[in-house]
Amino acid sequence: MVDFDQVPHHPAIEEITDVLCTRLQNNDRHFFRVIAAYYLTTIGSSMRARVSTKDRGEIPVNCYAIALATSGAGKGYSTGLMENSFLEGFRDRFTTETLPIIAERTLWRHAMSRSARNQTEAQDEYDGLEKEFKSTGAYPFSFDGGSEAAIKQVRQKLLLADIGSINLQIDEIGLKFGQGHVIEAMTTYLELYDQGLIKNKLTKNGADNKRTEEIHGKTPANSFWFGSPDKLLDGAKIEEAFYSMLETGYARRSLFAFGKPKRAAQEKTAAEIYQELINPTTGSEIAKWSTHFTYLADPDKHNWLMELPDDEGIALLEYKIQCEALADMMPRYDSIRRAEMMHRYFKALKLAGAFAFIDESSVVTMDHLNSAIKLVEESGEAFKELLSRDKPHMKLAKHVADVDRELTHADLVDELPFYPKSGTARNELMGLAIAWGYRNNVIMRKTFSDGIEFFSGESLKETDLNAVKISYSTDYAAGYTADEAPFDELHRLTQLDGFHWANHAFLNEHRSEDNVIPGFNLLVVDVDGTADMDQTHALLEDYTFMTYTTKRHTQAEHRFRLIFPMNYELNLDREDFDQFIKNFLQWLPIKVDEQAMQRSRKWMTNPKGTYHVNHGKLVDILPFIPKTSRNDAFHERNKELASLGNLERWFAERMANGNRNNQMIKFALALVDSGMDYLTVERSVIEFNDKLTDKLDINELKSTVLVTAAKRIEEKTP
Repeated sequence: MVDFDQVPHHPAIEEITDVLCTRLQNNDRHFFRVIAAYYLTTIGSSMRARVSTKDRGEIPVNCYAIALATSGAGKGYSTGLMENSFLEGFRDRFTTETLPIIAERTLWRHAMSRSARNQTEAQDEYDGLEKEFKSTGAYPFSFDGGSEAAIKQVRQKLLLADIGSINLQIDEIGLKFGQGHVIEAMTTYLELYDQGLIKNKLTKNGADNKRTEEIHGKTPANSFWFGSPDKLLDGAKIEEAFYSMLETGYARRSLFAFGKPKRAAQEKTAAEIYQELINPTTGSEIAKWSTHFTYLADPDKHNWLMELPDDEGIALLEYKIQCEALADMMPRYDSIRRAEMMHRYFKALKLAGAFAFIDESSVVTMDHLNSAIKLVEESGEAFKELLSRDKPHMKLAKHVADVDRELTHADLVDELPFYPKSGTARNELMGLAIAWGYRNNVIMRKTFSDGIEFFSGESLKETDLNAVKISYSTDYAAGYTADEAPFDELHRLTQLDGFHWANHAFLNEHRSEDNVIPGFNLLVVDVDGTADMDQTHALLEDYTFMTYTTKRHTQAEHRFRLIFPMNYELNLDREDFDQFIKNFLQWLPIKVDEQAMQRSRKWMTNPKGTYHVNHGKLVDILPFIPKTSRNDAFHERNKELASLGNLERWFAERMANGNRNNQMIKFALALVDSGMDYLTVERSVIEFNDKLTDKLDINELKSTVLVTAAKRIEEKTP
């Protein structure tokens, strides 16, 4: 197969996209390519351009497109530019000149045929056909909805004229999707896509409603929906109806764009942007293509037929086979994606025909086909992104995290259209949101006050080890400069002379609890003679941490600071911070100074001390955040281990994940390193083992764990 990354887009598509990107200062090229492709196709379908294939017969050129983009992408401006600048000349010439000329020819052709068949005067037949043609009303070049009967009336006019296409264009699709005339039009259009055919309904014939003679023929149909994804993908009834429509058939019929503005101002200066906006090249490109499109409205271009040669037909079949193979690899339940993938080849064929007509080519060339396939493949990527939209529980979690206040169920019902009103449904949705946040760095907190349930949340930012948060000063309370530093270079601060430092920043650089600016990614604890430093290093060997000795450190009593970078940055108020620290201290395997754990706590540097840096995994702080499901699970686990001390609990938790014998050996060696004699170690190991639900056999303890402990004691004995 061709490497479509190397295939250029059709020149008309690219040059129009250049103009749109420049005029709107938005470089989201695929979004504008789909818009350009739709309007180019309406030119070909209006003139009844067709692709002649040897395996499928004649295929009309037409396009269905769905282009969604956030506010500010330029949806309205770009469609206005296409209609009022690029296509204005074509539309005016087509409706005022070409359509009437071709319609008159066709009406006479029908009249002559009926005259011969009915043995009537040709003029009388023509007069009747002309009356019927005029009774259908003026031809709407495009419309934004309508009943099935109204669409069929326009179709009847075009059947009589044998020219023109039916163009449904719906702006602000999310706001209009639920309207009856829009849904009816969409449903009718499902039948029109392939060949421009639709079944007529039988109507009662009478004096006031005379049934006309049916004209057999095809009327190509184009459909373009555009608008904001937020209105359409609302997580409620509108989104459900939209995806139902995709599943019913619009997925396989449509080109997709899911735009996100790429502002030129992010890369260019105002002066550079201004020069682009006033560049006369843009105007000349519009004039060039407008003139060409106007020329294509010539009556001589009517019923333009393009052959699909054998080589191109084989290439299209290869693409179809490849798409079907990819669809077969998708899950059976994923019917929407499978249908879109399996029918990409047909969208590519119609689009290639549009390109050939724009080029006035009598054949669909390999360049036309490859350019069309390239755009269809990009459409497939946009469709994948559209399907991967946030589900209601994900939207709920993000909303709670984004809103800077506590929310009640009543608030959520008012603010989110998809939030259920019934207790069972909303509890289920909230449970899904909490579970999703559990795995996606979104913390959901739940509290009760006076019987009312409150929710709050926070989207967590992963800690960058090159930017740990600190503040420092040479004064006890004033002049604390907020900064970020690489964790591996933190010792350069801790080993300075005469500095104080903290893990929070402060308003006006004045250190006090009231001035704390929430936001920290370092955990710091003091160890004042309650643990051996080497033993601490051994216990925490799996984690990233740093220690440095304080001025009161001695070989007899180890006094040092223990610093952990957290896996996420947190913003906690005083109350939540205090509870967070208490939870963290329950996790640590050593005893620390629990009286010095305030947010505004500062620590002294020590130029004469030593430091040690260890590299491993970052401490997972999620279980320690209060009012969360992870914290509830943490406390439940601690209840099960309530009879154990910190060190015992540390190893008991790791034994739950396997390697019981190995963890028991580490526990015994930690006791040895703390200075215990053999008998004390033996008693402590056996007592710890007896507390475990899944304990080791006593013979295994004595033959492995205690033997290893005895050897370590022997090695340490002078």
